[in-house]
Amino acid sequence: MLTRHVQPEPSAWVRRFAGLIAPGGTVLDLACGQGRHARLLASLGYRVEAVDRDEACVAALAGVHGVTGRCADLEASEWPYAAGRFDAVVVTNYLYRPLVDPMLAALRPGGVLIYETFALGNEKLGRPSNPEFLLRPHELLHWVEGRLQVIAFEQGRVERPKPAVIQRICAIQRATQDCRLDPGS
Repeated sequence: MLTRHVQPEPSAWVRRFAGLIAPGGTVLDLACGQGRHARLLASLGYRVEAVDRDEACVAALAGVHGVTGRCADLEASEWPYAAGRFDAVVVTNYLYRPLVDPMLAALRPGGVLIYETFALGNEKLGRPSNPEFLLRPHELLHWVEGRLQVIAFEQGRVERPKPAVIQRICAIQRATQDCRLDPGS
């Protein structure tokens, strides 16, 4: 009997905010897993760098137009990306706090951060349950405070695709550090 592996659907949060990314922009799909977001973003015309430590996951993206796969364990090696390289960074279901600063620095001015992962309280519902892999209340907001403009933020329990406690944010890298409005505009 043949079984077919079904790809999980892209996150509704990622779908909702993908249109904020610069047309034809370059996107980092960090901890891409099976590539559901890399495939979605490439289908929307973005150039995607999909990175994961799982060789099989990265290999499965070979030949997907618009996607470049990179097998790397970013928890055990140096951050490979230059500051200002990406028009967007997308992260779902992954948390490794030491990557926060280099990840945010990798955004170009105007670049979009789309991030969604598990938060404290999820340990009562399933995995992950280790507090090292669960965001603290408002943690995503603290990461971007003074650095990015928050477009949307949510935290709490969701029922789909399965019951979980999550936190998610969409934020945009400021074009300059000094964000003064022109009085004539």
